[in-house]
Amino acid sequence: MDPQHSEVDSLPFTKQMRKATRDVHNISDALINAKLGIALSDSGVWAEGLLVFYDIFRYLEEALDRLSDSLVGELDVEGMRRRSAFEADLGFYLGADWQRTHEPRPAVRGYLSHLEQLEEEQPHLLMAYIYHLYMGMLSGGQVLRRKRQLVGKLFGGGGESDTAGNAVTYYGSHEIRQLKTRLAAAMNAAAHQLDDVTRSQLIAESRQVFVRNNEIVATVQGANRVLVQKLTNLAVVCGILAFAYWLLFM
Repeated sequence: MDPQHSEVDSLPFTKQMRKATRDVHNISDALINAKLGIALSDSGVWAEGLLVFYDIFRYLEEALDRLSDSLVGELDVEGMRRRSAFEADLGFYLGADWQRTHEPRPAVRGYLSHLEQLEEEQPHLLMAYIYHLYMGMLSGGQVLRRKRQLVGKLFGGGGESDTAGNAVTYYGSHEIRQLKTRLAAAMNAAAHQLDDVTRSQLIAESRQVFVRNNEIVATVQGANRVLVQKLTNLAVVCGILAFAYWLLFM
């Protein structure tokens, strides 16, 4: 037996997924930090970021219901679902009637079409999206939550108990570490019951998760607006300082 192949097989499947997606995952993290990191001080950008992911999480949770009796349903860890939290936050930022006029943007519709095709033809591959997106919310989502709380404190916002507009990153009495452990264990247990071909396809689809996430994050236009405004403000400040220096020393 190939020693290298044996070493890979001995790794938990979640670690195999992480190893296979490390490069594209890093790109995705950088894009999300560049786009949604600006949302730390701009609720409009935060709301737009929530909006592009809302339909994806909604679809996945509906799929979990439809596939509850399959291996896919094994990933439905109690306490991890986010749809109602997304809806609460979007109602907070966009108003109670936001769903009446909501229409997924083209990139999101393309993402949803792909998920629909997978559910119809290879439903087990949906596990890549469920695992990575919910684990991302449990990990990266918590980082953004803490940063937003810090910015809120610095500028007179709420403290750590303030969940208004931040429900999507709040898990109540559920411990984050425990949810992550249970989700990883469920993913590993499900993968153990799949054949080699399906496991390989699942790892390949894991890369597509981040590619498709990047496509919808790139459509968050508010982040571009805020960045331009901040650069403009910086240019104005630099101009004022340069003029003051000229008055004083020239």
